[in-house]
Amino acid sequence: MGKGEAGPVGQKLAIALAFGSSAAVMVLELVSLRLVAPYIGLTLETNTAVIGVALAAIATGAALGGKFADVVPPQRTLGPLLLFGGALVMLILPVVRWTGQALANDMVFLVLAVTLFAPASLLAAVTPMVTKLRLSTLEQTGTVVGRLSAYATVGGIVGTVLTGFVFVATVPISTIILTLGAALVVAGAALTFLLRGVQAAMKPVALAVIGATLTVVAPRPCEVETAYHCARVVADPGREGGRTLYLDQLRHSYVDLDDPTYLEFEYIKNFAAAINGSWPAEKPLDVLHVGGGGLTMPRYLTATRPGSKHQVYEIDPAVVELDKKELGVRTGPDLAVTVKDGRLGVRDEATDSRDLVIMDAFSGQSVPWHLTTRELITDVRRVLRPGGIYLINVIDHGPARFAKAEVKTLQAVFPYVGEIVRTNGSGGNFVLIASDRPLDVPAISSRLEPGMKFLDQPTSDGPVLTDDFAPVDQLLTPYGQ
Repeated sequence: MGKGEAGPVGQKLAIALAFGSSAAVMVLELVSLRLVAPYIGLTLETNTAVIGVALAAIATGAALGGKFADVVPPQRTLGPLLLFGGALVMLILPVVRWTGQALANDMVFLVLAVTLFAPASLLAAVTPMVTKLRLSTLEQTGTVVGRLSAYATVGGIVGTVLTGFVFVATVPISTIILTLGAALVVAGAALTFLLRGVQAAMKPVALAVIGATLTVVAPRPCEVETAYHCARVVADPGREGGRTLYLDQLRHSYVDLDDPTYLEFEYIKNFAAAINGSWPAEKPLDVLHVGGGGLTMPRYLTATRPGSKHQVYEIDPAVVELDKKELGVRTGPDLAVTVKDGRLGVRDEATDSRDLVIMDAFSGQSVPWHLTTRELITDVRRVLRPGGIYLINVIDHGPARFAKAEVKTLQAVFPYVGEIVRTNGSGGNFVLIASDRPLDVPAISSRLEPGMKFLDQPTSDGPVLTDDFAPVDQLLTPYGQ
């Protein structure tokens, strides 16, 4: 022990506490993003809000931890901080899931903010208290503070990396939360016993047991917790072979296991109208699909255009496995499914290799921004053969600022751009069509369902979306506004 660093907590223990508490905060932050996604979606705004709450908790905990370390001996409060922090972590999942079943989306986020803020603040208070315990003189204050701050930062980095690359990809969210809470409770109980005796640890341990019990019995909105989504397949009670794939809170795909030509969703019917109005019936097509979901369009085109070949890029391997397990997907020479980000998949495609490219990839209600830009669309045009068609599904409402910006971006690359919309202008799904050949307006229009119309000169407004500037989430109008 160096001069000026004496105290009731040894250097190794102090480093472990600073490292571990900071790692726990980052694990909690990233897991909270996944926990709230089934109820309010996973958007830039959601990410920003959760990160903001976590940072506010860290700042509050650091400030209050430092203040109380000067008022109350840290050896009396350090163990209980970890104990209560762990107990509150165990309460996050059941509280959020029960409120998610009963309350409006905004209220779910408010509940998450409160339940995340409390344990994160307690854990952030650990480092200043440990620092106080390591100081006996001012002689080496800089060394002690700098060392513990550095290890706390490293702990945050390790917690972030392990959660993003290992924990979320391998174990359910409930397991992560229970394990984190239990680890904190055990560490806090041991530290409380070491510094204060067994009686001081009893109440927080009891609270942790209650939290763990509630977590086990809390409702589970997921059939499969993937690295990106809360996924489940729901049978259609009105159609024997009907199955709906839900990703988070949204219906992403509908398939009929007995009849691949049956199309349920409005935008999928619009896809079919655009395709069938652009090529002769039963003509085989080489198709690139960005975004797999339930693979509705590959099934439909295989059934209606025998000999068609499909390459699908789907970023989520668990969705592909769910397709195979519950939706009867069989890959082969005519259907290749590759787990890869769609932007990278398009980049790997050969020039003039596809008749049709279908963009149907979503993060929440938004097409991921890097799949909307002029650079991506330019690459799509490279992949398309002369006379090929690019179809995009976007969701927007109200003034449809994002849809209009995407139309303008398409017009910056393709000479012919069209749009299929509802006749009442109510928003929802917009199917955008782009090609280097004139679009057959009468043929496409004649195949549309009632209530839909084809625009061969759609309104374009706003910025051309580029890799340097693509404010997709900010342009989107929330549903109902």
